[in-house]
Amino acid sequence: MTGVPAELREVVETLKAEVSALHAELPRNGLVVWTAGNVSARVPGADLLVIKPSGVSYDDLTPEAMVVCDFEANLVEGTRSPSSDTAAHAYVYKHMPAVGGVVHTHSDYATAWAARREPIPCVLTMIADEFGGEIPVGPFALIGDDSIGRGIVETLSNSRSRAVLMANHGPFTIGVDARDAVKAAVMVEDVARTVHISRQLGEPVPISPADIDRLFDRYQNVYGQGSAK
Repeated sequence: MTGVPAELREVVETLKAEVSALHAELPRNGLVVWTAGNVSARVPGADLLVIKPSGVSYDDLTPEAMVVCDFEANLVEGTRSPSSDTAAHAYVYKHMPAVGGVVHTHSDYATAWAARREPIPCVLTMIADEFGGEIPVGPFALIGDDSIGRGIVETLSNSRSRAVLMANHGPFTIGVDARDAVKAAVMVEDVARTVHISRQLGEPVPISPADIDRLFDRYQNVYGQGSAK
């Protein structure tokens, strides 16, 4: 594919503005340093995604700076090289049709769990609510092709979690849209920190599977104003 189809121009421009604005939430919530991390959004109706360019300061990100790629991680629109994680994002969109947004960070506490290759246990109602159980660890994979994406899909296909701790790398989160995936990234760092603190005091007590199911069902289907949790 060369260029964005004319009929998708308006939605792509809207997504560029949304993805650009959502990137500001990563440093605001202490989830990234320097130029690390990325947010992407699926373009409805096409095998395309919007993502930030590689190695650009968060202060310099604008809607115009965003790039559009296809699901093979090829640049379709933009003047800069796409994020080095584009192939991972593209693989997720290609193989998980319900996913509309993907986020990757190197947030301190979640990445510390990833370095230990240890899942975050479901010992808080917030974890049950948001992730439906423990936050799993995905396999170690090198950056540069779709290996990370394959690990994300393989891990999350067997879990209700919207977050995965890729071994020795860091968290990736998914959502129905980019904003939802950013929320999951903020939440996974928050619970990673809290559970770490809890373990300094003793062994946290797990929530029973039946209670996890009840908490998850309530939060996903009852809590909040419609889809806005």
